[in-house]
This record gives sequence, structure tokens and C-alpha cells, in this order.
Amino acid sequence: ASQGLLLMIPNMYKIAGELLPGVFHVSARALATHALSIFGDHQDVMSVRAAGFALLSSHNVQEALDLGYIAHLAAIKSRIPFLHFFDGFRTSHEIQKIEVTEYEDVAKLLDQDALKAFRDNALNPERPVLRGTAQNPDIYFQGREASNRFYEEVPDIVAHYMEEYAKITGRKYEPFQYYGAEDAERVIVAMGSICDTIEETIDYLMAKGEKVGVIKVHLYRPFSEKYFFKALPKTVQKIAVLERTKEPGSSGEPLYLDVREAFYDHELKPVIVGGRYGLGSKDTTPSQILAVYKNLAKEEPKNNFTIGIVDDVTFTSLPEDEIVNTAPEGTIACKFWGLGSDGTVGANKQAIKIIGDHTDMYAQAYFQYDSKKSGGITISHVRFGKQPIKSPYYVTDANYIACHNQAYVGQYDLTKGLKKGGTFVLNTQWKPEELEEKLPASMKRFLAQNEIGFYIIDAVSIAREIGLGSRINMIMQAAFFKLANVIPEDEAIAYLKESVVSAYGRKGQNIVDMNNAAIDRGVDSLVKVDVPASWAEAEDVQDEAAATVDLPDYVKNIQIPMNAQEGDSLPVSAFVGREDGTVPLGTTAYEKRGIAVVVPKWNIDNCIQCNQCSYVCPHAAIRPFLLDEEEVAKAPESFVTKKALGKELAGLQYRIQVSPLDCTGCGNCADICPSKQKALVMEDAAEQISAQADNWEFAMTVTDKSDRVKLTTVKNSQFAQPLLEFNGACPGCGETAYVKLLTQLFGDRMMIANATGCSSIWGGSAPSVPYTTNAKGQGPTWANSLFEDNAEFGYGMYLGVRQQREKLAQLMEEALSTDISAEMKEAFQEWIAGMDDADASKAAAEKVRAALAAYEGDSSLIADIKSREEHLVKKSQWIVGGDGWAYDIGYGGLDHVLASGDDVNILVMDTEVYSNTGGQSSKATPKAAVAKFAASGKKIRKKDLGMMAMSYG
Repeated sequence: ASQGLLLMIPNMYKIAGELLPGVFHVSARALATHALSIFGDHQDVMSVRAAGFALLSSHNVQEALDLGYIAHLAAIKSRIPFLHFFDGFRTSHEIQKIEVTEYEDVAKLLDQDALKAFRDNALNPERPVLRGTAQNPDIYFQGREASNRFYEEVPDIVAHYMEEYAKITGRKYEPFQYYGAEDAERVIVAMGSICDTIEETIDYLMAKGEKVGVIKVHLYRPFSEKYFFKALPKTVQKIAVLERTKEPGSSGEPLYLDVREAFYDHELKPVIVGGRYGLGSKDTTPSQILAVYKNLAKEEPKNNFTIGIVDDVTFTSLPEDEIVNTAPEGTIACKFWGLGSDGTVGANKQAIKIIGDHTDMYAQAYFQYDSKKSGGITISHVRFGKQPIKSPYYVTDANYIACHNQAYVGQYDLTKGLKKGGTFVLNTQWKPEELEEKLPASMKRFLAQNEIGFYIIDAVSIAREIGLGSRINMIMQAAFFKLANVIPEDEAIAYLKESVVSAYGRKGQNIVDMNNAAIDRGVDSLVKVDVPASWAEAEDVQDEAAATVDLPDYVKNIQIPMNAQEGDSLPVSAFVGREDGTVPLGTTAYEKRGIAVVVPKWNIDNCIQCNQCSYVCPHAAIRPFLLDEEEVAKAPESFVTKKALGKELAGLQYRIQVSPLDCTGCGNCADICPSKQKALVMEDAAEQISAQADNWEFAMTVTDKSDRVKLTTVKNSQFAQPLLEFNGACPGCGETAYVKLLTQLFGDRMMIANATGCSSIWGGSAPSVPYTTNAKGQGPTWANSLFEDNAEFGYGMYLGVRQQREKLAQLMEEALSTDISAEMKEAFQEWIAGMDDADASKAAAEKVRAALAAYEGDSSLIADIKSREEHLVKKSQWIVGGDGWAYDIGYGGLDHVLASGDDVNILVMDTEVYSNTGGQSSKATPKAAVAKFAASGKKIRKKDLGMMAMSYG
């Protein structure tokens, strides 16, 4: 999918041209444009539509199975390769209760003669042929046209297999499938998961007497007008074509243009408009579909429209003026707010499977994530009911909402969308009597005004007591089954315990017993909170300190709404000036997520000032600070210090300070502390936030004194300000500490080309950027191109800077022969002599800037030199990525850079597995090693990248 599919385009042309009937199953995803998005839309699929593959679209989980079979059957018979696609994430990662078709039943439909012909066509020296010639202008054109008949037969072949498949399963499909009123006047044409949302909306509108329908496109290529008009009601007056892609500069998106073309010489002449939706997995709701039908009802419907966003710049968006709930009556919807790696997602998968397997209910689950590697927010959307669920969108009308992390209470609108009389469960260490003070007024008002059943449970303490650490999943799941009443409680608990044996049995009876104890405690430890009537009138309390903070526009207008899960409400105008994807540095410092359960407490008497705690901290949340007398005098009383060790630090005081709101609680610092009596111990986060948050704020005012030491030792390097802080990596991550150290050594002149992977996600995910600047405004400049070309990209950055600096040197050489001051000549000569030495270029740069500032002439040559001042200091070019990039996908480019011998630095974060995508083996994986998606073990030895680099001398 995504860029990976685009890499295959040249081969796809070859596969189709040689009539090789393969099948690509593609979870259709967005492409990296102004920004990378791993999420779903149809941009990748639409980019390959000219390659000659048949394109077959599935719209939900059931169809992904059924049409996947049909794609293989039709490919063999037609000799045309198929690309069978379904929406990335929305369909590929959704859990649905489906009917499985047995392989043996489908095998009966396979054309055995066509299969034999395909096998006989294989290259074999027993019947040698030559394939893949070079052809001249005299015959190439004819050869391309000779394949037309194969494509002409595809629609009938697909339709045939759809009919035959229906005889086996009872599930009917057509190349173009209609749903809606027989006499529909307004029809939508679409493909993908949105079709289910449209169907649900049609049911809602038809119940009101509206004449609406939808053409669901299954076979998009070849586009068959015969089957399209067979499905279309003759009563149609207006058509809206919805597309999950964007083609800038085109008169319309692909499906829209195909539909318009189909009507060119047809007797029906409806009004046809096109619109875009759902890019990057933007949620598409029935209310948005309703807006499309309302648009069609206008005398002159808007064309080239968008839904799901507010476009207040080019005004393409349709107003979403009516919010509707179209789910079938009796559907129960639940929403679970979890913390990445706390087990919430896994537990909900178990719950939905229990409900699906042990009842006759239909079930659906979908999981929403942010870009934090772990420790980020997860939202589980779960539905179940007696009728089929056609709701491929987030839960917006919930019967049950649970918050599994106390820290979310002040950050998100947790109860938004909870129905009147619904249930809200909060995992918290607060006692019932503390809730009056701790809960925000908006939540209290909602609970009271909407008669919400409110429960609390201290799952964190229970998990610790049992020995499960931070894994609260079973406790919270048991609480869900007790309150939701989907299955009788005793049966649900029995099923849940069965699932524990299945999931954890191989890890030993002790693990099973702990999880069973967690289930029992989850049932018994729920506390119902009697919501006081006074909460209905709770008044908001103004945070005066926060109100006085002057925040940057980006933080105020983009980052804060996004972090509050309100990014969908941001209009297009919020991104004017940022159309190219550029974002400012240092924005993670404004997050203060407070997600740790425990954070380190510093014992000043036991500290030997080695700074190893700071050295290994993945998030730069613990640092040493050096204070002079004036700073010590200004420090809070609790900001205790001790005399700094080392003659270079004479007269300074020393302190280790943690930022409790930025710490993730990994414990690396306490583990590495070499003192016999530990100088760092992990303590309750709530207590440490109260004790240390203000100390951290003061520490941020302490000046950097790293210029007093050489940064060539572990200890001294940590006195330099880290220009990578509070990133979104997993707690305890091994990658970030290395990159943080690079920024401490080179950050003020550092340029980074970062390969896609873990490091690009924790380092460059909107809206919060962990790379930051020093007091002078200098810091790493960072860019991500693609997974496959990072080495070339970084090398190109280096060559561009080198050319600029060589030009600058040339201009200075020219200036030396003109009438300039002696001071300027000396500065220019010094810079030219030391331009390729970092420290020398820094020193000379100051002199050059001073001389240029003092210059009062009007020489265009000097003006040109002055305009290039930013290139005076030698840049430190870094190419950064993981082993999947360096050893596998990007190795060709990396080899090119290594062979160049140029002054480029390469950091390979070799985790010996594809970390970002979940655990595939790479050529860095050691022999025999087992990875999550490579269970059979690595068959060959680890690639020796270092030896390969050394071979160039």
C-alpha cells in the first residue's frame, strides 16, 4: 500500500503487459505529499490505475473475503492481473463478525483449463521461449493494442463469478451494485467503506419518503458502461460522485470523470457533480452523507465539493447542518479511552470476539490511535446489536464510555457523545470524596444534566497489587461486562477467563492466575458514584496562571485543539501559510502529558554527579543543571543544590531535576544510577508532580553553561542543552537517547534527513515536534522524504549546502581583490582557511558578521556575501534511519553515499527488526532470530553493513 505500491508501478506495467494473472490485495492508503500519512484513502490505488491491472473494490470486511476470492478466480480466467483493494485501517483493521467461505467450495469454481494454460505458460528450458524483447516503432503500438480483447472480457468474467459465488454463499455482488429506492432521483456513486455509511443513511432517508440511492462500484477497471447503466435507476436526475483521493490540477477526480464520460452519448442526462471525502482516514459520518443528498436537492448543486472539513479558503465544503444517528435501533455503542500499551485495545478485541462467538449478535470494533509509539492515546470504538452493523465511522452516540487513564480527565472531552442515561466509568486513584475537587466543571455538569450512571475503579492500584504492573486491561474489561449487560455477568466472566488461558497459557500458570484475579477484582471493585444535583450547575474555574501564558499562534490555534482531539474542527484557514507542511520546532514542551504512574525522585546525598541518568533518558525529562550564585539566590526553597564537582565548574552549584509531567516513567535513569545507595528512586507521579513541577519551570530559566567544559565525555555532554526533548517514543526507547546526544553535540548546526520509520514518527509527527532550539534560536533542521530514498535525500542536502558554501568562498576570494577594510580581509581569509572545520568556521563567522555589519559601502559583491551569512558555519549533515531502511529498502542509496567518501554522517538505529511496522525481520536480524511476523526464524546471517562500508577504504 501507499508508497510501497507506487514503488511497484514499473513492474505492474510489465505484469499486465505480459498477461500474468497475479492478484495484489491492497489496503488502500494515503500518500506522502505535504506530510506523511499512514492512514487510509484511495490515493495509492488511483495512482496505479493506468498500469493495466483490473481494480476490484471491497467495501467492508465481509466483502474483503468474498471479492478477494473472486479476484483470484477472474484473474486466472481472464489472464488480467487484479488489484483488489479495500480501505486501509477502516476496513483492514476493523473487527467484524462475518461468514467464512470454505476454500474447498471456492475451488470448485476455478477454471482448471485456464489454470493449466497459465502454468504451461511458465518459463521452462523444457519448452524455451524468450519474453521481454526490445521493440522498435514499427510494431510496439500494435503489440499494445493486441491485448484489448482480454480487457473487454473482464467485466463479464467478473459478473459470472459473482453470480456463481452467490450460489454458494447467498451473498450477491455485481460489478456495479445498486442500493436504495427503485425510483431514486438523487444517487451517489462511490466505492470503499463509505458505501456502508451511505446505505445506512439511505435507510434513514427512505423511512422519511426520500427517493435516494447509491451505486456501489466494485469493478472500477475496466470500467463497464454496460453494468453501470444496468444498475442505475432510470429515474435518476442528479448524481454525486464521491472520491477518497485528490488529483490537483485535474478537472475532477478519476471516478467522477469516468461517470461523466459514460453519459456523454447516453440518453439519460442527469446533473453530475463530484466531491472529495475521507483523505488520510478522515472520518465520514451519515451527517456528511446527508449533506451530499441535500446538495443534490438544490437546483444547482455545488460541484468539486468536500465533506468532513470546513474549507473557509476555497469554499469547497458542504455545510453539515444536521447531525443524525442512523444506526439500527437496538445497536449498543461503546467507547474506551486508553493509553497506548496499557492493554485496552487488546482487551476490547477479546471482548468483541467473546460477544461475537457466544451470542447471535453482530459485532464491530475499530481502534483509533495517535502517533505516539506507546503511551499515546487510544480510543476503541465498539458496537454490537441484533441487526447487521453498517457503521464504518467513529462512535458518536455511545451507551457506554470508559476512561482508562486518569490523566485524560483534564485533557479531553471524555463524555462527548454519551447518550442520556448512559454509563461512564473512570479508572482513577481519586476517592469518591475527591471528585468534587478533581473533576472539571464541564464533566460534572454533563453527568448531572444527562442522568449518567457514573462509576469509578482504581485499576492502577489493583494491577500493582496483583503484580501486573501497568496492565489494567482485564480489570477494566471485567468492569465493562459487569455494567454493559450484553451477556449475563457470570457467563461473560467465564468466557473472559477462558480467553486468558488462550492468550497467556503458554506464559505459565502464574500469569493466568494473576489475570484471573484481575478479572475478579474488576467485578468487585467498581464504586458507583452518586452524582450530586449541585453538579448540574457547576461553574468553570479560570486557571489564572494558564490564562497569562503567551502561547505561540501555532500552539494556540493548531496544537492545543489537536491534542484535545478537536483537530477535526480546524478549518482549512488554520493551515494557510503552512501549505507545504512546515511546522515550528519545540512544541512538545507545551504538551505536559503527565502520563507516568511513577517518576524519579532525586536523593541529593547519594548523587555522584556522573550524569548517566540524563545520558540514558529517552525523553530528556531528567537533566543536570549548573547554577551560579545569582541563580541559586532566585531558586525556590525546594530547589536544593550541591557543589558542582570539577575544576572547570568551580563556583557553580549542581542539581538533577526531573520534569514529572514529561517523564514517561520508564525507570532507565534509576536503573543506570551507579551509586550503591541509589540517587534516583521511582516514586508516585502525583506526589512528584506536586513537588517538582515548579522546580522544573525554574530550571528552564537557568542558563546553559556547557561552554565551560569539553563535551567529549558522558558527564560533560549532558551539560549541553538537548535539542530533542519530550518525544513520542515508547518509554525506555533506545533510539532517542542516541539522537538526543547528537543534538547536544551538533544540534546548533545540524541538518537531518530522516528515513520513514520509528524515528520519523517519534521525531516528526504533527502537531508536536520534539526537536527544539537553543537560546539563540538555533537547532536541528529536519526533513523526511521517503523510506526508499533517504540516503540520496540527505546526500542531496549536503551537496546543496556544499555548493552554497563554495559559492560563498568564491565571492570572498573575489572581494579580497577589491577595496575593503583590513578587518574584513582578515575575517574573509580566516573563514576561507577554516571553512571546513566546525569550530574554526564558528569563530571566523563571528568576525565575518562583525565586519559585514560595520561595512557602509554599496558593493553588490559584499551585499551578496551578506545575503549568504547563514552558510558561514559549517553544517553537520546527518542521515538517520532504522535497519529496515539501511539494510533493506534504502541500501542502494546508502551504498552510493558510502562510496562517495563525502563528509556526511550516517546513524543507523539497528533494532534488528522492522520496529515501526510491528516486527518483520530485516537483513539486520541475526540468524535464527524469531520476530513477531517472522515466526520461523531468520535463515541467513546478519548483513555486515560496517564491513561493506569499510570496503570503500
